[in-house]
Amino acid sequence: MGLRIALLQMDIVFGNPSENYKNVENHFETLPTNEIDIVVLPELWTTGYDLTRLDEIADKDGTESVEFISSLAKKYHVSIVAGSIAKKHSDATVTNTLLIVNRQGELIKEYSKAHLFRLMDEEKHLIEGNSNGIFELEEHRSAGVICYDIRFPEWIRTHMLDDTKILYVVAEWPKPRIDHWRALLVSRAIENQCFVVACNRVGSDPNNQFGGHSIIIGPWGEVIAEADEVETVLFGEIDVDQVDKVRSTIPIFSDRRPEIYKL
Repeated sequence: MGLRIALLQMDIVFGNPSENYKNVENHFETLPTNEIDIVVLPELWTTGYDLTRLDEIADKDGTESVEFISSLAKKYHVSIVAGSIAKKHSDATVTNTLLIVNRQGELIKEYSKAHLFRLMDEEKHLIEGNSNGIFELEEHRSAGVICYDIRFPEWIRTHMLDDTKILYVVAEWPKPRIDHWRALLVSRAIENQCFVVACNRVGSDPNNQFGGHSIIIGPWGEVIAEADEVETVLFGEIDVDQVDKVRSTIPIFSDRRPEIYKL
């Protein structure tokens, strides 16, 4: 049996964490969790892009969000790639931070978005993260990144150099550039010979309409499952062993020549 994944392609209530907690909990109540290993949420699912109010609505130290996600993981016995949240730090700065929680409800990784998206004013309200998104989940070496990060192939490749086999992407990718979303994700899968599991939101906020098309892509670049533009749960199953087969067929990692790449 492969790894069974559910992506919550959900709408997000602008600037209302309590409503968004309720919505996520309602989604979990309808999932066939006995048939799922990992659940994936989208970017900034607690607040949406209500960036001007982050001082008020960001989660202090991520405490409330971690407790909420941990309780769901333990209750339903699933691992959760818990999208990202606006995490407020002790110095009053805020990061856009991905949370990874295992079936036991343990927080095993946090990753803060390394590349801030100026078209949505992230740099005015958030600070950049400076660490990688690598973790082990369900016994598979994986990596997680956030939305705009996928436009930086050198950052994704950095995560793939140590036998990482699954790339999780959480996003609030706008509808006008949804063709870029799909093309970039397929490219990241092909060039890194990995699975890509990407969860985007749907709906709109006062300034943006979001495009959905959450997707699961295999290491040959084949689309395993893809959603449309409505709120839904996307299911897919992946055979992680396929990564080794593809990498042995076209050995791009052993054929790399990093000594010339800075010329």
